[in-house]
Amino acid sequence: MGSDVNPFESLQEQIDEAAEYLDVDEGMLERLKNPERILETNLSVEMDDGSIEVFRAYRSQFNGDRGPYKGGIRYHPQVSRDEVKALSGWMVYKTATVGIPLGGGKGGIVIDPDDYSEDELERITRAFAKELTPIIGEDRDVPAPDVNTGQREMNWIKDTYETLENTTEPGVITGKDISSGGSAGRVEATGRSTVIAAREAFDYLDKEVEGATVAVQGYGNAGWLSAKLIDEMGANVVAVSDSSGGVYSEDGLDPVAAKDHKRETGSVVGYHEADEEVSNDELLQLDVDLLIPAALENAIDEEIAEGVQADVISEAANGPITPKGDDVLEDKDVIIVPDILANAGGVTVSYFEWVQNRQRFYWDEERVNEELEDITVEQFWNLVDAYEEHDLPSLRVAAYVVAIRRVLDAAEQAGTWP
Repeated sequence: MGSDVNPFESLQEQIDEAAEYLDVDEGMLERLKNPERILETNLSVEMDDGSIEVFRAYRSQFNGDRGPYKGGIRYHPQVSRDEVKALSGWMVYKTATVGIPLGGGKGGIVIDPDDYSEDELERITRAFAKELTPIIGEDRDVPAPDVNTGQREMNWIKDTYETLENTTEPGVITGKDISSGGSAGRVEATGRSTVIAAREAFDYLDKEVEGATVAVQGYGNAGWLSAKLIDEMGANVVAVSDSSGGVYSEDGLDPVAAKDHKRETGSVVGYHEADEEVSNDELLQLDVDLLIPAALENAIDEEIAEGVQADVISEAANGPITPKGDDVLEDKDVIIVPDILANAGGVTVSYFEWVQNRQRFYWDEERVNEELEDITVEQFWNLVDAYEEHDLPSLRVAAYVVAIRRVLDAAEQAGTWP
C-alpha cells in the first residue's frame, strides 16, 4: 500500500493540475490549497478504572465560501493533522462538484475505538463536542459521521452542543438517527451515489451494468452497500475484502450473506460461499469490469495501478488512488469516477438532512433517493461535458475544474477576496 503518500500533498497536486486549465491568480490558488483554520486539541478523559487518558483531536475548516463547513468526524489511530486537512479540502471540492451550498471541514480523534468501552467512548465524544461547540453550528460548521463513527456519536455531539448552548438545533450535525432528526436514506447514501455514478460511467462507455463483474475493496458501510446495490442492478459481485483480507468467487458472491459473515466473525475472510481467499492487493488487480475501492486513502499506488485490470473505477473511499497511481491508470484509459462525485451521496443526503432540520419538515426515503439520483446523474454528465469540451486528461481533473470555478464564483460574489 502507498500509505507513505501524504494525502494533503495529493490534494494540493490535484488542485494544481486542475489550475493549469483555469485562469487563477497565484495568491488565490494558495488559498484554494490550504485550510482557513484548524482546531487542534487534547482531550483529557476519565477511563472506567478512574485513570485519565489524553487524546489528540482535530477539526479543520478548509473553505466556507459556498456555505457552512461540512464534513465527517473519524475515530482512527492514523488520524493526523495532514489527514484532516486533506479530507476537509476534498470536502470543499466534493460539495462544489455536486453543487450543494456547503463548504468543507473534517475532524477526528486519534483513537482505536475497539480499545474502549461504550461509556468511555461517550465521555471522549462529549469532551470533543465541548471543544467543538464554539466553532460549530447550523450556519457555521456541520459535522457528520465518518470512519468508526455513526448515529450514536452524532447524537452525543448534538446533545452536548444543545445542552451547552441551551437550544434545540438538530441542524448542527448530520448523520443522526431518525428520531433525533436524521434523514431517511442517509445510511445507504454513499454506496448509492457510488453505484449510480458507476452506472452512468458504464452508460458513457456504452456498456451494460447487468452481468458486469465487480470487486469491492473495503467492506464497511460504503463498501458493502455499494456491493448490495450494484448486485440489485444485475451486476455480479465476484470479490470483496476488508482489512483482514478478501474472498473471490468466479460465479459471484451474495453481498448480504458476506456482510452477515463479517458481522458474525469480524471479517469477510472465511465466507463459506467463496472459491478462494485473496489479499487486498490481489483484489485490486482482478480482471473485473468495475472496481470499487471503499477503504482508506492511498490504496492504489503506482505499483498496484500497473496491475489494475478494471475498465471503470468508482471511488467510494476518499483519495484511494495516489497521484502517481492516477497517472498510470490514465495511460491505461481506465475511466475513474472521482471520489468527489462518486462518494458524494453521503454529503448530499447530509445536506438534505440539514435542509429538513432547518425546515422541521421531513421527506420520505423515496424522495431522498430520487433527489440524490437526480443530482448524481446531472453532475456526472456535467463532468463529462467539461472533460470533453476542454480536452481534459481525466474526469478527476474535470471535477476539480468544475468545483474550483464554483468556489471562485462564490468567493467573488461574497467579496471574501480582495
